[in-house]
Amino acid sequence: MNKQTFAHLALIGAQLLYGANYTIAKEVMPEYIQPFGFVLLRCLGAVTLFWLTGLFVKEKVDIKDLPKLALCAFFGIVVNQLMFFKGLSLTHPINASVIMISTPILVLIMAAFIIKERITKTKALGIGIGMVGTVIILVLGKKLSFSSDTFIGDLMVLINASSYGVYLVLVSPIMRKYSPVTVIKWVFLFGLIMVFPFGYSEFSQIEWSTFPPHVIWATIFVVVGLSYFAYLFNMTALKYVSPSVVSTYIYLQPIIASAFAISLGKDQLDWIKVVSAILICIGVYLVSKKPKIA
Repeated sequence: MNKQTFAHLALIGAQLLYGANYTIAKEVMPEYIQPFGFVLLRCLGAVTLFWLTGLFVKEKVDIKDLPKLALCAFFGIVVNQLMFFKGLSLTHPINASVIMISTPILVLIMAAFIIKERITKTKALGIGIGMVGTVIILVLGKKLSFSSDTFIGDLMVLINASSYGVYLVLVSPIMRKYSPVTVIKWVFLFGLIMVFPFGYSEFSQIEWSTFPPHVIWATIFVVVGLSYFAYLFNMTALKYVSPSVVSTYIYLQPIIASAFAISLGKDQLDWIKVVSAILICIGVYLVSKKPKIA
């Protein structure tokens, strides 16, 4: 298996986890764990798992790279997760989903400015087609409402999308230098330190004894699946593909979320989902396609 194929399989694996999360995380938040407390729990779990994994990866980090990793933590963990979870609690899920599809465009623009990634016509077309497919599945037949009541929440989700875009661009060069585990363990450690003051109060209010079995398993999925494996898959892919390719895979999330819901009998397959899936796959393919060397 070549490195490009491996990278795309890793990205698909990450999106499978993210897609399933839309259904699973609802079992936990906010009834059992509040948003900021959940972010802190995810950071605690990730730091523990990645530093244990790091025992098998003998690699030292240059001191001069630690500030870069701290900056990645600020954008990729602190702003990204706190703004998303808090914003989601102040707006509608459909609003948040539509705003999140701006991430690939933001990444493409920021990558052009920060790491001088070339914006090709094929890549721009692919992002456009993927966005159309995502908008179709998210908007048609659903209630979309941007209003003054949701403005703060919508703004927070937009900040989250922008922050994640900055994170992908900033962490990409570092991924060329170190292994994924080394990078993520430091990013989450710095993230934990920065998130702690915001999440401690809600974290201390968690009543673990009230968790029924399905909530326990849902919590384990979010902490281990999303905070460990999803980040590991995305960072591994960044070693071999550009940030814009990684970000474009976000378009697969509503398709995977729908498939997961259908498998549980909570949704039905229709022409909207089929057309959306085709457009999204075409978009991802065009963005992932390597430009021909003249």
